Amino acid sequence: MNDDRGLNRDGTIAREGSLSRVQEEFAPVVAAARSRIAEVFGPDRLDSAYIYGSIPRGTATPGVSDLDLQLVLRREPTAPDRADADAVEAGLDASYDEIDGVGALLSSADSLLSELERHDGGFFLACLCTPLLGDDLAARLPRYRPTSLLARETNGDLCLLLPRWHKQAAEATTDAERRALSRRAARRIVRTGFTLVMPQWGGWTSDLAESAELFARYYPHLPERAGQMRLAARTGRTPTADPAVLSLLVDDLAPWLAAEHIAVHGEKAPRP
Repeated sequence: MNDDRGLNRDGTIAREGSLSRVQEEFAPVVAAARSRIAEVFGPDRLDSAYIYGSIPRGTATPGVSDLDLQLVLRREPTAPDRADADAVEAGLDASYDEIDGVGALLSSADSLLSELERHDGGFFLACLCTPLLGDDLAARLPRYRPTSLLARETNGDLCLLLPRWHKQAAEATTDAERRALSRRAARRIVRTGFTLVMPQWGGWTSDLAESAELFARYYPHLPERAGQMRLAARTGRTPTADPAVLSLLVDDLAPWLAAEHIAVHGEKAPRP
């Protein structure tokens, strides 16, 4: 593997996480997640389950990092499925001080294996998710390369999030709400900034600081944007309730980045 650029020897993007990389402090959390998911959803509903993010990458910080889960169901998720996932999230979060929050994505197997999701949800599962339960759907998906198509389908829809972020920023009344939005928006902004330059760099990374530096490398003529991207990377790791930072990210950097990404790679294929 070419560890410097997150690639396999054949130039395809390597899966970034592994259960063997889970730090000792988080092993009980992962074991409890596996047990709780199996108990709540059962084999009739659950096709497979995965973890992603800093815990399977082995870079998590106890008491700071969250637990990210991807649950794949045998049919399209329903409101009761979401309610059960919410209960799993709340139960794990309350039981373990090592994590600061739990997030569970719900998808159907058919959706993730569809042509429409091939370079979005499919890529996410095959390259960024670590198998936890069930048969690994990655075996039924292609090997991915850092192409313009991948950039477009993973992050060519940032523009669709802007109205929601503006509304949430305007309605936020507590520091906790502003910190949560700053973290969420900053991480998405940095990932979009990275995929903007990903085909030029020719690799994959989920590291926020590295992503910001790669953006800066390919946009040396826009030092102000590079500085904003570095700020976004710091905010993604250490959220802030500062309204000025939130405004800079949501009202300034994000709209420019959304337009630039579409200009370079095109707009993401619309979803139903």
